[in-house]
Amino acid sequence: MVMLKLASPRVTKEILNRYNFRPSKGMGQNFLIDYNIVNIILNAAELDPLDLAVEIGPGIGTMTREIASRAGYVLAIELDERLISILQNTLEECNNVEIIHADALKINFDRLMEERLGIFKSKTFKVIANLPYYITTPLIMHLLEDHERWDQAVIMIQKEVADRILACPGTKEYGALSVSVQYYAEPQFIAKVPKTVFWPRPEVDSAIVKLKRRRVPPVEVRDKLLLFRVIQGVFTYRRKTILNALQNTFSVNRQDLIKVLETSPIDPSRRGETLSLEEFAILADNLLALQEKIKKARL
Repeated sequence: MVMLKLASPRVTKEILNRYNFRPSKGMGQNFLIDYNIVNIILNAAELDPLDLAVEIGPGIGTMTREIASRAGYVLAIELDERLISILQNTLEECNNVEIIHADALKINFDRLMEERLGIFKSKTFKVIANLPYYITTPLIMHLLEDHERWDQAVIMIQKEVADRILACPGTKEYGALSVSVQYYAEPQFIAKVPKTVFWPRPEVDSAIVKLKRRRVPPVEVRDKLLLFRVIQGVFTYRRKTILNALQNTFSVNRQDLIKVLETSPIDPSRRGETLSLEEFAILADNLLALQEKIKKARL
């Protein structure tokens, strides 16, 4: 199939109609129909011929063709089996693209890329994704928590989620997602994307965000799992004071928690949404010290 641009309403609808394809609302399928947005995403990705790229949710191959023209090798991961035959057609001239029918949430990307990285003598890969709302947070955390071989990700997500990722302490958008992403990566806002550049048109606007993976976390903690348990617990009870939120999360005496907060030093009457990542790290370490003290006293 020879086509100059897939990112147009006419071409997208023609392809989908040819295959009797009906977009699934449940899967959040909204196809990009504006080449300007494709170009913004690819410029942010800074691809070169030595790069290995993973595209999550290629759809009909709108961005995939352009990624393939800039990167050395592309893995296009698509969940919807109905789109595989379309991709095989639209990408038939791209000899550096591998189409994989799989659920990105279940893929071990490091293992998948290991052999391919060796061929290109590269240590990392880049991720490009147009993510439906229902998998945005799980997939971002899957990449951040479970994989170390990716270097940066350029993702198009719902504007509301982008605001949460980029949020600062003390704002209503600030939450567990903000702190977690900022622990693992440096997030950067690239552009707002109007809903008019998709077909079918979604109900909300989107945004392009770039995540540059940190090689070294911005804070040091003795127990990373405890840090994230503190973060999750505090924001689960975000309308409560930090003291009450911690008491609902951990089986620790209230007076001991007050001492931990004062040592940190954090006012027990503050709300969790005002704490910075650095304060969460100090709090987690002091809480760990308390737990160790309690455990030692029981021996």
